[in-house]
Amino acid sequence: MTRCAVFGTGSWGTAFAMILADAGCEVALWGRRQELVDAVNTTHENPDYLPGVRLSDAITATTDPAAALAGAEFAVLAVPSQTLRQNLGAWAPLLEPGTVLVSLMKGIELGTAKRMSEVIAEVAGVGPERVAVVSGPNLAREIANRQPAATVVACSDEVVAKRLQTACHTPYFRPYTNTDVVGCELGGAVKNVIGLAVGMADGMGLGDNTKATLITRGLAETTRLGAALGADPYTFAGLAGMGDLVATCSSPLSRNHTFGTNLGRGMTLAEAVAATSQTAEGVKSCESVLDLARRTGVDMPIVEAVVDVVHNGRPTQEVLAALMARSAKPERR
Repeated sequence: MTRCAVFGTGSWGTAFAMILADAGCEVALWGRRQELVDAVNTTHENPDYLPGVRLSDAITATTDPAAALAGAEFAVLAVPSQTLRQNLGAWAPLLEPGTVLVSLMKGIELGTAKRMSEVIAEVAGVGPERVAVVSGPNLAREIANRQPAATVVACSDEVVAKRLQTACHTPYFRPYTNTDVVGCELGGAVKNVIGLAVGMADGMGLGDNTKATLITRGLAETTRLGAALGADPYTFAGLAGMGDLVATCSSPLSRNHTFGTNLGRGMTLAEAVAATSQTAEGVKSCESVLDLARRTGVDMPIVEAVVDVVHNGRPTQEVLAALMARSAKPERR
């Protein structure tokens, strides 16, 4: 039986632990809080993030990272992206030789503008064949209810990607393999920022034309950035690109969309943060995505507009007017 460790007891980490268990794996779920770990072990439920969802008996929870990693073939990382470096620094010495590190995180690191797989490789001192990424339209609550969904598991080593595919393939969760780690990660990180923009439009009472424009041009921005960084442009037409973007921009279950909606309705950043129970990755990653774009020489006006609203306090109406006033150009630019 494949043994897996999942680090992070939030909704997506817990849902992915459930997927692994349903696929026949033995799963150790690491959490920081003893009371939540005890609840998982005694009630087989995560009452804070997935209340009412029965977890498999194959999942055991622990606060001990060494116990979680013992014998693990895959170590799944599902912590907020901006905490990854510090957390993994503590866990890396406990890794067993050959353990594959799997990123569920969708963000770009502030300050370094590095993707999560780059941070993992740097901190853990492992090669690309030991780093994989899971990305796609994977709203945790729907998956926890075992509704059909698909995703992409990406690794530069296709053999490793296929191993992970087998480890998380269930009747309701269909993983596809890809070797384009860069494209899959960028699709997941930038869609959070576009989700904020679409949420703002919803909060302002704007219609489907506006939202379709933001989604489509947001995808164009993502593809431009990906192409500049060596990603396969076709990745952005798939599950890790368009698929994830559509789910994030259209679902009330999306944290980033909900956060953006609150901003569009007139909430301040502090008020929107207070109204959000879990991390909306795009709030911090919009700055690092823009940083990465500027380092790469790629124009991303929607991302820049989101940063202006979220971090510079610029009114949404003013930012929208500035976007619409940009000079006309061919669509493919």
